[in-house]
Amino acid sequence: MAVSVRGLYFVVTLFLGSVFGSIFMLGPLLPLMLLSPAWYRWITDRVVATWLTLPVSLLELVFGVKVVITGDGFIPGERSVIIMNHRTRLDWMFLWCCLLRYSYLRLEKICLKAGLKAVPGFGWAMQVACFVFIHRRWENDKKHLENMLDYFCDIREPLQLLLFPEGTDLTENTKARSDVFAAERNLPKFEYVLHPRTTGFTFIVETLRKGDNLDAVHDITVAYPKNIPQTERHLILGHFPREIHFHVRRYPVASLPASSELEEWCRERWVEKEARLRDFYSGHPRGFDRDGVSLVPPCKSELRVTLIKAASLLYWSGFIALCFTGLWLWLPFRIYFLLMVVVFVSQQKVIGGLELLELACHRYWKSMATNMNEMEKELDGKKQ
Repeated sequence: MAVSVRGLYFVVTLFLGSVFGSIFMLGPLLPLMLLSPAWYRWITDRVVATWLTLPVSLLELVFGVKVVITGDGFIPGERSVIIMNHRTRLDWMFLWCCLLRYSYLRLEKICLKAGLKAVPGFGWAMQVACFVFIHRRWENDKKHLENMLDYFCDIREPLQLLLFPEGTDLTENTKARSDVFAAERNLPKFEYVLHPRTTGFTFIVETLRKGDNLDAVHDITVAYPKNIPQTERHLILGHFPREIHFHVRRYPVASLPASSELEEWCRERWVEKEARLRDFYSGHPRGFDRDGVSLVPPCKSELRVTLIKAASLLYWSGFIALCFTGLWLWLPFRIYFLLMVVVFVSQQKVIGGLELLELACHRYWKSMATNMNEMEKELDGKKQ
């Protein structure tokens, strides 16, 4: 199948935006991490959010993707864990179309495979954004998850952590493995979702709840009624979704069960998803809440969203062109570019990722503050 010009434009634009954005927008902020991780996190979250609007702009303004959101919606600015079925490898990116309207993109973090941090541009930006990288081996991931979540609780920066409890996207192979999992545990077989792995979800909710950094769990069901781009390859071939439907269920933290019952609670949500998606794909017209569609009031007007998308498209198109111009005409620009590429590549090999360096800086300043407090107490005791 031939590569699509539209698809190539989409992927190349996102790639160049991530590379140039990491180097020329996020790179100058890296020294701040050494001095104040909390302030560094506050600023970089907002810078990264500007890039997150770019895929939304391209999908909706350039390629005409229609987005439909139903259900409970979000309370703007609230801290939450977002759980979603993993229909394609691209669900995380499509979700930004929903969050732009109903929340703040700067709040979102994603729990994703550790191998993705090595991808030039995209991986660098995700490291700076302090996404949660996991290896899918609980004995290795548990301590890292605990460190990351404790950091977010310490700095009191709100976050909405996106988690895919299924662990992977829905394909024939993953469905077969899910069916084996269900048969071994006497669970029902699913057609539209995979059985969730609940250990990580339970741990994350409990850690954030104990750290007083959780307001709700958002259970989102995503569906594609007309065509389903399963992988990045489908986008390169120009197979964009014509419609994306999100159904949001909001569960306040006070309504969540005790930790011993959270695993079963999560499984019940997936049983509901299976029924909801079966109804979605069997109905005419396809959609959630067809009997009187309950559109959720967004926190931004559609005019404001349109202006954000237009501004994003103009800014990033100009920014990429300006970066190419600087690389072509100005030697110091090229030297800085190459230097930052070396920094991003080498730090990962030496340290393991910028998010790990950020955690180390936070621990250092936290220990310094603790030592200072202890010294002040000793001095006060001596004076008395």
